[in-house]
Amino acid sequence: MQKTPIGSTGLEVTQVGFGTAPLAGMPDTYGHDVTEESARATIRAIFDSPVNLLDTSRNYGFGRAEDRIGAVIRERGGLPDGFVLSTKLDRDMETGRFDADRARRSAEESLTALGIDRFQILHLHDPEHSRDLDEIRRPGGAIDTLFRMREAGVVQAVGLAMGRSDLLLEVLQDWPFDIILTHNRFSLLNRSATTVLDACAARGIAVLNAAPFAGGILAKGAGQMRRITYQDADESALLPVRKIEEICGRHRVAPGAAALQFSLRDARVTSTIVGVSKPERVSQTIEWAMARAPGPLFEELSGVEFSSRDPEADRLYLPG
Repeated sequence: MQKTPIGSTGLEVTQVGFGTAPLAGMPDTYGHDVTEESARATIRAIFDSPVNLLDTSRNYGFGRAEDRIGAVIRERGGLPDGFVLSTKLDRDMETGRFDADRARRSAEESLTALGIDRFQILHLHDPEHSRDLDEIRRPGGAIDTLFRMREAGVVQAVGLAMGRSDLLLEVLQDWPFDIILTHNRFSLLNRSATTVLDACAARGIAVLNAAPFAGGILAKGAGQMRRITYQDADESALLPVRKIEEICGRHRVAPGAAALQFSLRDARVTSTIVGVSKPERVSQTIEWAMARAPGPLFEELSGVEFSSRDPEADRLYLPG
């Protein structure tokens, strides 16, 4: 699988990566639980695949995602050669505190849980949901702390993973991030991250585009689930999904393959991150990435109505 360098960091990532929020067992978000045994089996399948990028976070399932990944890393005696692990600095989930002390504590928790001694990619995560943006952005705050970790050699690539595009663009003006991660905001159903992708392309910042299936519905289908970006969807909201399914059906291409390749085809996207919850999804994702999808398919899909509104503007984040 083709790899793309992340600026001058020395890291290279495959065009597809895997996300681990579902592996944390977060039924409040995904509507189903994932056992530790199934999660570990999925992580093993990822490590055995041609994909070399795994993304996680300290707050996925109150630490369960990192704990489960760390267990498999220890079981194997370390990360596979050439593998890139991405995780995040997170706010205190009870108080919303995200000052320098909390940033350092989050990093220490991740290093311990994952069983590693340094970070390849470390993102500042969801600052817009913290109690006070000033304690993140001020001199000596969380962002300052993150960049000092890079200076100290603890972090190889510094990232920013957040939702609100207006705030993200403001932060990018003040800090030289290597990489950004956006989710649910650039897919067949939503284009609210377009401005962010343009800004990153202009500045040579790598982009990880996560959740191309809009919370799973473009992979599972409107007949199986009625939730878009983790929220209940009425019949009106499902109409674009059904149109995508109809077009893909005529071209004999799985809607999941079309949704994934929509992101893969965009030159501004460095890697597309797909959340998986069981081993079979790993092989299915790779098959979809390599499936033949004719140009006329995407010409027709370009005519499907999409939203430019933040799909999670009104979402209450539940880490459990």
